Amino acid sequence: MSSVILKNIRKTYDNNKTVINNVNLEIKDKEFVVLVGASGCGKSTLLRMIAGLEDITSGEIYIGDKKVNDVPPKDRDIAFVFQSYALYPHMTVRENIAFGLKMRKVPKAEIDKKVKEAAEILNLGEYLDRKPKQLSGGQRQRVALGRAIVRNPKVFLMDEPLSNLDAKLRVQMRSEIKKLHQKLQTTFIYVTHDQTEALTMGDRIVILNNGDIQQVDTPDTIYNHPKNTFVAGFIGSPQMNFINGRELGLDENMIYGIRPEKMTSENGEIKLNINVEISEMLGSEKIAYFNIGESKCCAKLPSEYQIGSTLNLSISKEDLYKFDKQTGEAIL
Repeated sequence: MSSVILKNIRKTYDNNKTVINNVNLEIKDKEFVVLVGASGCGKSTLLRMIAGLEDITSGEIYIGDKKVNDVPPKDRDIAFVFQSYALYPHMTVRENIAFGLKMRKVPKAEIDKKVKEAAEILNLGEYLDRKPKQLSGGQRQRVALGRAIVRNPKVFLMDEPLSNLDAKLRVQMRSEIKKLHQKLQTTFIYVTHDQTEALTMGDRIVILNNGDIQQVDTPDTIYNHPKNTFVAGFIGSPQMNFINGRELGLDENMIYGIRPEKMTSENGEIKLNINVEISEMLGSEKIAYFNIGESKCCAKLPSEYQIGSTLNLSISKEDLYKFDKQTGEAIL
């Protein structure tokens, strides 16, 4: 069993700044869970506490059925993949992957076997005798993954491992990490600020804001049934529009949300006349930016319009999300 359970986890620094506030979370055996949120929300701190690299102020952490609060990182049976790769520049790929096993005095024959298996999984066979400086960013990240794989850990912890890669490589590596999870059948906890990574990779997503969990659910549920305006605005690109009820002729005590792709020129019940202030080209579509009363909005539309154009749009009431104006909580 390689479940991870966090009970009432709290982290406060000496200046009384609380970065993790009473977090409760259960990650199932073999699950791929993504912790996502803006910079400074506490996601990396939470990951480092699971790893034992950061002390907890209060609460309990369990890996499997073992409480690990006082267990050193090396004895938690986890593997940590860092954003910076953390490879030894003077060592070959083979030596980098084998390093942790060598430190544990694993027999050489077993090390060679594990390194070969990891290299096959990650398509690194032809690079084993190269130094890190001879590799691309994607290849270096695969070496970092290989060093984790040979450990055969209960849990993989990954802290923004793709953020140093270019856009094309990030897409490729997302797919490779997902395949790796399916092949290894081990628990993965993955930290990112990129909501696209979260939606495409996670079995479940944990959305954090200022040290608090806002919502934990599947990507589909998070996208289609956000619990509050923070979640609704964080997940989705471009982000959801939020419009005061009075500006739509609806309940003025509500904030109404609508996805940009649902603002169309088709026959919805609510008619809008808007003036395009800015537009961004997306091939066959453009994103038009405009105001509805005091609310700044955008819509994904076919590209036959210009900045300054006046457009007639409409919204179907069934596409609207309702949020309480005071609390920001969703009204189901």
